[in-house]
Formats: sequence, structure tokens, C-alpha cells
Amino acid sequence: MTIDEARRVAAARLGAAGIVGAARDGDRILAAILDVEPGRLRIMDNRALTESETTRLTAAISARAAHQPVAQIVGYRDFYAHRFRVTSDTLDPRPETETLIDAALQLTWSSVLDMGTGTGAILISLLAARPGARGQGTDISLQALEVARDNARRIGVAADFAQADWYQGIDAGFDLIVSNPPYIAAEEMSGLSPDVLNWEPHLALTDGADGLTAYRTIAAGAQAHLNPGGHVLVEIGHRQGQAVSALFQAAGARTRVIADLDGRDRVVQAWFHG
Repeated sequence: MTIDEARRVAAARLGAAGIVGAARDGDRILAAILDVEPGRLRIMDNRALTESETTRLTAAISARAAHQPVAQIVGYRDFYAHRFRVTSDTLDPRPETETLIDAALQLTWSSVLDMGTGTGAILISLLAARPGARGQGTDISLQALEVARDNARRIGVAADFAQADWYQGIDAGFDLIVSNPPYIAAEEMSGLSPDVLNWEPHLALTDGADGLTAYRTIAAGAQAHLNPGGHVLVEIGHRQGQAVSALFQAAGARTRVIADLDGRDRVVQAWFHG
């Protein structure tokens, strides 16, 4: 089977399995197996796949047909300026989360706390873009922390990582607190796509309640963990802007809601005075 034939077969099988973006996902998987960027598949020599490559492609396409996310299959996701290792113990970093990175880099800070760090994508992206800054990432999942540490090492960023349940054991003051917490309400979980519902860690997706539990904790402890003039940036579900803002305002903060590139509410920024 040649590269062109492999692309057609992969797209057809994934399409038959009901995968949205079948051709795109097939190309991402094949490109990872061939260790090239997906765009190069169209211009590289249309050679025959080796037996090993064919076997790996067949297994990977079967996994995607079962709705396993591409990032878990190939083992990585490109996010902001770097490539992050992804496993079934972490959320797949989403492009919309880059809205939080852009907002953070418009602020003045030299220390950052990332709670619920997962792959470390937010923290590592921020520290890589701001050399000399200090950062700490926390997560309740030891498995996720191992992934984050590995990503920091490979990308060349120095960061501290610790197991913690939100502010538990966190004493140092920070100029910036960031988080992409579990914000999907329990009643919304059944409406998720199989790619998310069946494969990503539920602990990172939902609080098992109204989707606002983490924000209540973050808002309540923010001022005590921020240096004077510091800010909080939290990712939100696109219908949560008003509710999350109200939680921070009740804690004494001023807020603004930041939209992503699709125009949907995506980040709440909060800061305190006095």
C-alpha cells in the first residue's frame, strides 16, 4: 500500500465509522507514523509503506474508529508554540485554551500558579514565553503530574510540580493564578462526544455537580494567594461567563470576560484592589 492509498483507506474507514474530519484525522495519524508533518503527505514521494508502518497504521485507525482521540493515539498535541505529550490521564489541550495564554502574556507577572495543570500546557507555554519567570503547577493526579514534568523537561522549561487539591499546601504568593478546571456540569456529561466522554479523564472534565465547584474554591482563595496587583485567569464554558464572574465579584474582585477567536466567552480575568 502506497502513501496515497493509505490516505484514502484511512479516510474511508474513519468516515464509515462516523468520525468527523475523517481525512484530517487519517492524515494526522499517518504523518505521525511516518514522522512527518501532515502537510508533507501531499508532496512527499508516494512510496510503499513498510510492513511495520502498515501494521501500526491499521491499529491506529482501528483505535480512532473506536473514537479514541488522535492525540492519545499519536501521543502528542501541538499547542501554542510547542508539542506536548498527551496520555489518557490528561485532557487533550484545546486550541481555545490559547486564549488564556494570549491574555496572560498581556499582563505583567514574574510568578505563576497553574492549578489542575494536566499536561502542563498552560504553565509551560507561559514560562517558555517569559524567560526568568517562576512557575508552579499542581494537580490531584500523580499520573498527570508525571506527564507535565516530562513535557517541561523536553521543552526545556524549569517549573515546580506538586500534587495538591487546589490551594492545599500552596503558601507562596504569585503574580498570576491560572486554571482550566473541570467545568462541565454532571447533567451535561451525557451530551459529550464519545471521543471525550469515553476516553478523557472525567476528573478533569466535571465536578459531578453544577460545573462551578472549582471556581468557588479558586475565587475564595485567590486574594490570599496573589501578590499585590496580581491577576487570576480561568478558562470557562462558553455559557459560564456571568456565573463565574459573579463568584469572583462576591470575593471582592473586579472582572472581565474574554472571548475566544470564535467569539465565545472563554476566559474570566479577575483582580483585586486594596
